[in-house]
Amino acid sequence: MITSIVLIKTDVDRIPEIAEQIAALEGVSEVFSVTGAYDLIAMVRVARHDDLAEVIPGRISKVPGVASTETHIAFRTYSQHDLEAAFAIGLDS
Repeated sequence: MITSIVLIKTDVDRIPEIAEQIAALEGVSEVFSVTGAYDLIAMVRVARHDDLAEVIPGRISKVPGVASTETHIAFRTYSQHDLEAAFAIGLDS
């Protein structure tokens, strides 16, 4: 699974509607409304690198109101949730 973090600048008057449209796209797992230089952050999870091109410039960038995107591809995932699951293997009480 390839995970990418997409930083999105939008038409600020339409953030909720744009976020909902992006969240409904195949390959998008979550969309967050955030503070700072960007308006939204989308988590994109796909099976192949080629799929990123379909989801990000092919779908997200074409949502009306999306002004620009910046994409970061994750190398590894570090999560407290993942660590707890790994250490809990075989420790049924």
